Amino acid sequence: MKTEAVLAELPRRARVAVIRLRSLGDCVLTTPALALLSQYRPDLRVAVVVEHRFAAVFEDNPEVEVLLAPRIRVLRGWRPDLTLNLHGGTRSAVLTAASGARFRAGFAHFRYSFLYSVKIPGAQQILGEERVVHTAEHLASAVFYLGVPRAEIPGARLFVGRAKPATRPYAVLHPAASRPDKTWPAERFLELAVLLRRDYDLEPVFIGGRDDDLAAFAGYETRTGRPLAEIKSLVAGAALFVGNDSGPAHLAAAFGLPVVVLFGSSDHRVWRPWKTPAEVLTHSSGIAAIATEDVLAALSRLRVHA
Repeated sequence: MKTEAVLAELPRRARVAVIRLRSLGDCVLTTPALALLSQYRPDLRVAVVVEHRFAAVFEDNPEVEVLLAPRIRVLRGWRPDLTLNLHGGTRSAVLTAASGARFRAGFAHFRYSFLYSVKIPGAQQILGEERVVHTAEHLASAVFYLGVPRAEIPGARLFVGRAKPATRPYAVLHPAASRPDKTWPAERFLELAVLLRRDYDLEPVFIGGRDDDLAAFAGYETRTGRPLAEIKSLVAGAALFVGNDSGPAHLAAAFGLPVVVLFGSSDHRVWRPWKTPAEVLTHSSGIAAIATEDVLAALSRLRVHA
């Protein structure tokens, strides 16, 4: 059987388990691949295997029937016909191998790829590109290889219920990052917050994870360690997002917000906001060399006006 015929081999209403365990940005950027799969085979019953703390990314998504905890017993009990590993780590490889699926697919460059019955080549080969590809393109290339006809890769899609309207427009600022060389200085975020409130009539709201220290921003509303569903709803209602290269920027991009992302050591070609009005700011001397004026100029280019 040709590997590109995998989806054609699946019967109507077949079960497909997509493994995407964690990392906020990766989860968000998996949704274009899910949309492509659904457009081609809307009859398929799709499950996403994801850690609880990131499950909110996929909640209320009409292309996902069920969210499964990343446990072998749970996955085998769902009885998938195809398991597609988009995560790539050791745990996801074990889950894929133990899933009981007839087809077990994963990228050939993943660790333990010998466990897969369908080995997916690199995205450049599938897409016919030599350039560096975006993460959304990389993930979508897997479903193209499995049989989805080549098409434009859509933007990420997230869904929230009806939220209570904000009393005044606000901007979400995300000053945290995984490493110092990916973190814009706190004093610059504070300078920006003053300008957003004074000149743009936008109330700054700072967000961070449970281990992030936002004490420097105590003069503003801060939310740390909140459930992802709450942060998703908060971002969906914002007028603007400014932050370091990290997962919340992809939430904002999925909701179509004007987005300004400050990049340090990460490759913006791989992780830039996907298909949304966005400005990516970098500096040859590192993220700390990006000036507040550079962000204001980016806001002007995005037509965010006072």
